[in-house]
Amino acid sequence: MDEAPHADVNDNEIVIYGRGIKQIGIATSGSQGTVGYADFDNVPISRTGELVENVPGVVATQHSGSGKANQYFLRGFNLDHGTDFAGFVDGVPINMRSHGHGQGYLDFNFLIPETLERIDYRKGPYFADVGDFSAAGTVQFITRDEIAPFVQVDGGAFGYLRGVAGGSQKLGSGTLLIAAEAQTYDGPWVLDENVERLAGLVKYSQPLADGGFDIQINGYDNAWTSTDQIPERAVRNGLIERFGFIDDDLGGKTTRIGGVANAVLGNTALNAFATYYDFELISNFTYFLNDQVNGDEFVQRDRRLIYGGAASQSFDLGFARAVIGGDVRYDAIERVGLYNSVDGVAINTVREDQVDEFGFGLYGQAEVELAPGLRAIGGLRYDLIRYDVSSDLAVNSGSGHDDLFGPKIALAWQPVDALEFYANYGRSFHSNDVRGAAISVDPISGDPTDPVRVLSPADGAELGARLETGTLTASVVGYYLKLESELVFVGDAGNTEPNAASRRYGMEATLFWRPAAWIMIDADYAYTDARFVDVGTDDRIPGAVPEVFSGGITLSPTPAIDLTAKLRHFGAAPLIEDDSARSDATTLVNLGGYYNFGQLRIGAELFNVFDAEHADITYFYESQLAGEPAPVEGRHFHPVEPRQFRASLRYRF
Repeated sequence: MDEAPHADVNDNEIVIYGRGIKQIGIATSGSQGTVGYADFDNVPISRTGELVENVPGVVATQHSGSGKANQYFLRGFNLDHGTDFAGFVDGVPINMRSHGHGQGYLDFNFLIPETLERIDYRKGPYFADVGDFSAAGTVQFITRDEIAPFVQVDGGAFGYLRGVAGGSQKLGSGTLLIAAEAQTYDGPWVLDENVERLAGLVKYSQPLADGGFDIQINGYDNAWTSTDQIPERAVRNGLIERFGFIDDDLGGKTTRIGGVANAVLGNTALNAFATYYDFELISNFTYFLNDQVNGDEFVQRDRRLIYGGAASQSFDLGFARAVIGGDVRYDAIERVGLYNSVDGVAINTVREDQVDEFGFGLYGQAEVELAPGLRAIGGLRYDLIRYDVSSDLAVNSGSGHDDLFGPKIALAWQPVDALEFYANYGRSFHSNDVRGAAISVDPISGDPTDPVRVLSPADGAELGARLETGTLTASVVGYYLKLESELVFVGDAGNTEPNAASRRYGMEATLFWRPAAWIMIDADYAYTDARFVDVGTDDRIPGAVPEVFSGGITLSPTPAIDLTAKLRHFGAAPLIEDDSARSDATTLVNLGGYYNFGQLRIGAELFNVFDAEHADITYFYESQLAGEPAPVEGRHFHPVEPRQFRASLRYRF
């Protein structure tokens, strides 16, 4: 892969702007790419989960405390916390199957941004090496093997304080990297968020004659108090402030400890991982709708061990390049449950289960050069999920399996050096919560209920083009995606549920331009039309954002100075199927300035420059406040945080 390095003021490091890396002749679609560390090191990021916004067309918002996984928007999906958006870190799948809060829960808060080397992304279901949750796209975070020793302290408004340190040292024939981060934050909320976040990474890597290997241990612990989405009417009527709350018991905690090993031995790649995960979340979205005495507060819990791995073997057959591979994953879920609560303490069990879920994938793919500049890629993937559910309600226990074949086809045509065209088709899927596959009776109402299929397929197609001229990289794609079953957020349940089939078509355009060595401009635009199918006229998909735009400029007038401005916009979206209620558009502008002298770097960042009073996310559903005689339908929103300033000081040893 050809790279265009740009020398940093620290002579020991080479800065790679990933968006400028050559993709023509390598990529198999117009919507895949790489983002290097330099692309986001000098860009204001208010929370760790926003790292995924480096993927063109992705928006990461929040409807609760910052310790919870973000809400993700991509290709007309409100992905809730990750469904249909597959996330990996160093080859480890991060989406949680059959999770206590929501299927596909995708929490990147354990990442330490300074330890990242790059972000690889791919849109659509066109890639044979990825299965579950990959219909809309896939993102892979790759950590560094080496890092120049440093320590950094950040501070800012609303009690924001962050300390991070890291470095690497030669050890034997390899390199040992250690990094740690601690953060506290109260936020602008009337109810202090009281974030207590710790993260750490220890990684040993060693090159070999025909490849290399690395072993790592990562740890993460976070506890926070939440201000969830609030009723618009409560703010309008003066009952609470814009940053106020209805229930002061809400919050959560997450602990994650993982071990990972990766090896490349010639044409063989191997991966193995084990993860311990413990999660608790207290929420209340409807207040006193279902229980006028105790309220509707509930607790969700999830404790599990995850084991898995992957292997692939590449072949050069002369007339073709081929790869075969497979992956396995076993989730031993000790407890996943939903409980009614008062004052943050569970008072009864709605449902509690022990789940064993095993997933297996096998794939093959080959690339053939049909003519000079014309490549054809074909692949096939097979996925199987087996499950066993032991529920506290015996009739909701059960076991079973589901499987799916997914073909993949692509053409890439390069008529001239600077231009390549692509055509893609593929089938992928998202898995559903296996508790829904074993269910017979609704645990709340006691009514009989129908089970859902475990694997819900998605078919997609795409046409794209990519231009690379040295200083300019641009791409444009048009795509179509059809899902057998949509997952939609349900406000009164606090989770997602399967819905009707859906289809999406849209386009995306990206631009990365360096008109001069000291100027970097990037811009991304995405448009999607998303509808349910075969449901009549009320076919809008709640939360499907039709337009997303982001853009930025970084100026480096001297080797010591970097100035950055970033804009993020996502448009108004339908909140219910008949489109009679809609969210408002949200636009934010952030600024950053960074000055390097010697071994020091001073940073200053201003978030939400124009102090926009927009919403991070909006829902429309029925709730009932204390004192209200009857339920009220209306918009519920989580506001974006107000203008705030943060400063940082980094020292490199």
